[in-house]
Amino acid sequence: MVYHSSFVEEEGVSKACGCPLLPLKSHVRGPAPASDPDKVDIVDEAITFFRANVFFRNFDIQSPADKLLIYLTFYINVALKRLEGCRTLAVGTKAIINLGLEKVPVPGEPGFPFPGLFALPQSEDEAELFRNYLKQIREETSGRLLSCAYRPNGTPNKWWLAFAKRKFMNIIIP
Repeated sequence: MVYHSSFVEEEGVSKACGCPLLPLKSHVRGPAPASDPDKVDIVDEAITFFRANVFFRNFDIQSPADKLLIYLTFYINVALKRLEGCRTLAVGTKAIINLGLEKVPVPGEPGFPFPGLFALPQSEDEAELFRNYLKQIREETSGRLLSCAYRPNGTPNKWWLAFAKRKFMNIIIP
């Protein structure tokens, strides 16, 4: 049974490309609204559910937030793949920063991992808003993932990095 997002009915949340721009507990600047620091946000859910959801080849979408959960699960998988060969937290941090500097494709552009999952942007402004939101949520996810993938002494956590070998929804990671 796939774990779904708890953000089913979020009122007052704007959307871009059919995806809700959910609030984040983030210090990274971007278009996401600020969330209450004591509440769970979509990044917390994605990291918590990752090790269970990564085993599934199919994902039944029950809400628009599930689309974002799918994207984040894939992104965590990509990030773990990059961290796989990094033996220290410092080297892992550099790898994650380099991943964050890569261009973020939006639906309809080459390199977007889920064609058809998100609606195509209706305007250049919507595409840029969605790109900035994805960039912000990827940076926030990367920062939180480092604390899971590495122990406090800076050594890799094998119970997390072992999942780098998994293929989420049968998508091969470059």
